Amino acid sequence: MKINLVLFALLSSLQGMAQNVLIDATYSANEPSIMFNPNNPSKMVVGANIDLCFTSDDSGNTWTKRDISSTFGVWGDPVIDVDVNGDFYFFHLSNPVNGNWIDRIVCQKSTDNGATWSNGSYTGLNGNLAQDKHWSAIDRSNNNIYLTWTQFDNYGSAAPTDSTQILFSKSVDAGLTWSAPTRINQRAGNCVDMDSTVEGAVPAIGPNGEIYVAWAGPDGIVFDRSLDGGTTWLTNDIIVDPMPTGWDYFVPGIYRSNGLPVTKCDTSGGPNHGTIYINWSDQRNGPDDTEIWLAKSTDGGDTWTAPILVNDDYSGTHQFLTWMDIDQTNGHLYFVFYDRRNSSSTATEVTMAISHDGGNVFANRIISETPFVPNPAIFFGDYNNIVAHNGIVRPVWTRLENQTLSIWTDVTPIDAILSSPVNPIRLESDIHQYPNPANSISYVSFKLHAQEMISLSVRDTQGNKLKQLIDNQPYDYGKHIVPIPISELKLSTGVYYTVLEIGGKTNIQKLVVID
Repeated sequence: MKINLVLFALLSSLQGMAQNVLIDATYSANEPSIMFNPNNPSKMVVGANIDLCFTSDDSGNTWTKRDISSTFGVWGDPVIDVDVNGDFYFFHLSNPVNGNWIDRIVCQKSTDNGATWSNGSYTGLNGNLAQDKHWSAIDRSNNNIYLTWTQFDNYGSAAPTDSTQILFSKSVDAGLTWSAPTRINQRAGNCVDMDSTVEGAVPAIGPNGEIYVAWAGPDGIVFDRSLDGGTTWLTNDIIVDPMPTGWDYFVPGIYRSNGLPVTKCDTSGGPNHGTIYINWSDQRNGPDDTEIWLAKSTDGGDTWTAPILVNDDYSGTHQFLTWMDIDQTNGHLYFVFYDRRNSSSTATEVTMAISHDGGNVFANRIISETPFVPNPAIFFGDYNNIVAHNGIVRPVWTRLENQTLSIWTDVTPIDAILSSPVNPIRLESDIHQYPNPANSISYVSFKLHAQEMISLSVRDTQGNKLKQLIDNQPYDYGKHIVPIPISELKLSTGVYYTVLEIGGKTNIQKLVVID
């Protein structure tokens, strides 16, 4: 009983530190986008590549897959938004039967919290030119919907005659129709889909209806704005940061990665009201040291601070694929990104960074319950997402272990996240559990640097021992792999824990069993 109580305390501590929720592990999902209705935050919608939609009616604790289809095709880059009436929007790329691949940006609407969706409207159709990498913003004062994205003359072309542009379009009738797209960038990019291509246009709404947007390209990160609902824009884009190593960079173990910017504006009425923030990542400190950055402007985007470091580890490792949001009830900033501060290899965790003072001081907390090791041969996605309102924060991210993609959120209250250990160091970064989730068998692998006494057991959520797989046995130096026979143990669908003891130190990993 004493052992069970100790393990139960350890499990409770682990659960209190992070409450990860599996959204999906069966459809090879990535690039998740999440949104909830600020007037009814129990209603949440997630979109994911390539044509996936999931809904929750209980603030993200449980999820249901919904069907989404359109005659215009549903072809990835999902973006979820919600308007002042609580109606959700699913923006995505196209692949129409009668048309060209990604020839327009499609908007589908749901008036029943994501249960059903309209066939959709669209913007951006321009012959066979490719329309890509869109994002949306909705003005809460008038319900106008704004979209910005990249148009490619010829996707992937290196010809100097082919270029990329940043386009803008809006809807003033709740997504039924869209204005003719307007080019807003002064300097064009190339079509190679690398550093000199203009991409990453994410619009934000200012306190008086201003439209702010930044993107990356041959001039680094540049900023533009409209003060009249998108009719006119700056004559000359404002350079925010030279982004010296560009937005397209390599992270070991990842199919591809990028540091494209995310733009947000504080409309909370708090002390940082009106401040514009741009969040991105780059490798200005070297190819082995990807960092998360923030720049801010308090004068409408005319001037910008020098880059502010968001990750607080100073470890010379990789932090990458960042996203941010602002809780508009108080101005608090929230970031989610992948993190390797605890690893000397490609073992990857997920960190949330929080700032309550406008980006001067950041609290970093690891929110993923276990690390994962991605597979560089499998596309991992280009972004994750996070949404925050009135103290409710929901990040969403992709895991990739071996060949299994899954998407997750976390429902831990922010106060519990902030009270959790600062940058908790794992017992041993060479401990992995895979696949996870699993349905028939999983494995625990660990690497020893000297002979150690090992114990390994499977426990339920109350700490009760279901199976002792290794009972205080000596293991030599080197790597060891131990199977977890899920089928043989007759583990039903649900959550379990593997408890690995190495030389008297305990490592607990969550194991999710699925059908």
